Amino acid sequence: MSEQPPDDPFEDCVLGPDAILGTRTFKGVLFTEKTETPVNVLTGETPEHSKTNVDEARAFAVGIDSDTPQIALQASVEAQIETASKPYTAAAFFHFKATGTLALHRAYHAAYESAAFAVDFDADYETGDLTITVEEITGSERDDA
Repeated sequence: MSEQPPDDPFEDCVLGPDAILGTRTFKGVLFTEKTETPVNVLTGETPEHSKTNVDEARAFAVGIDSDTPQIALQASVEAQIETASKPYTAAAFFHFKATGTLALHRAYHAAYESAAFAVDFDADYETGDLTITVEEITGSERDDA
């Protein structure tokens, strides 16, 4: 049985809020102009479906109909070949492919869904870095929201 109150957003998380408070940068997880794309071994050419740019990837991610902001992550070369897809895929900004673990994914998701935390992110498609900032909101700040 949990010792935390039943309305604790982290009740089902392995990590608590202390693990994600502050600012953390996840290096090289976003789609960039340098994201690897497949090359046809017979022609030496990149398939048309893999030719794209950061602006298109960003627009794709922003265009996803979701209550949670989306980012453009790198798609593996294997996935691009198997599905004839673009070299990016959209996912929630706290997705485990960006944060590196399911535990961080769940903790960021809990904080994002909770009124007790302010969660912000910066997707730098030039470097491929994703920066997530989590701050606890004090009682008076919550009342203003």
